[in-house]
Amino acid sequence: MTDFLATEDQSLLQRHGLDSFEALWNLPLDAVDEPNTAGGGWSSVFRLELEGRGYYLKRQSNYLTRTWSRPFGEPSFSREFRNISRYRQLGIPALQAVFHGQRKVEGEVRAILLTRALDGWDDLDSLLQRWSSLTAAQRSIVLQACGQLARRLHGMHQIHGCFYPKHIFLQATASGYQAQLIDLEKTRPLLFGQRDRIKDLEPLLRRARVWSDDDVRQMLCTYLDQPPKSVLVDRWMTRLIARRSHKEAR
Repeated sequence: MTDFLATEDQSLLQRHGLDSFEALWNLPLDAVDEPNTAGGGWSSVFRLELEGRGYYLKRQSNYLTRTWSRPFGEPSFSREFRNISRYRQLGIPALQAVFHGQRKVEGEVRAILLTRALDGWDDLDSLLQRWSSLTAAQRSIVLQACGQLARRLHGMHQIHGCFYPKHIFLQATASGYQAQLIDLEKTRPLLFGQRDRIKDLEPLLRRARVWSDDDVRQMLCTYLDQPPKSVLVDRWMTRLIARRSHKEAR
């Protein structure tokens, strides 16, 4: 597999001797959290700063994801890079890849994914923790941004698979909020219409417990492009609440 290196970041990485797989793999850094381990492999994330720019460097070894199309497995970061590339082609706002590479070294499958840090952005989870302190206007534009993001995602026939508040990042702009997604490892094509869309949206509502029914309705109005008293919004509310109740009862 050919390494990927974003043109916009190439000169910066070259100045620091970090424009190759081997240099990034051997770079000594402190992990931002405990490594994930599975099946005898490991996966870890590191913070990297170069000339005032922030990045997240992800490295993994024998940390494989198996799917019907790749029954023997592939590094989860390679799958995520492929999804990042697809989202970019489709115009779905998401994190940006800077470097990706994969190697097989004496039977060990290694993978690297370097992405730009979303410095200056807030994850929805942190906004929900201070939801009551936001003004009605601020809450409204956050809900609209989430609805627009989900509308774009599903309109491009993709489901995220982990549409959680911690994976939705927002940034205030002069006209409101813009939103984008991270953690694309589980994304896949939308195959089953409304059933897939409900399945993708419900985890967001289950985790955004501070949202009132009116908040959810407002988000759905944007997502469905419908007025507040729409019968279609009523139907979606009913289905989402039913799925949430079923999940919480398990």
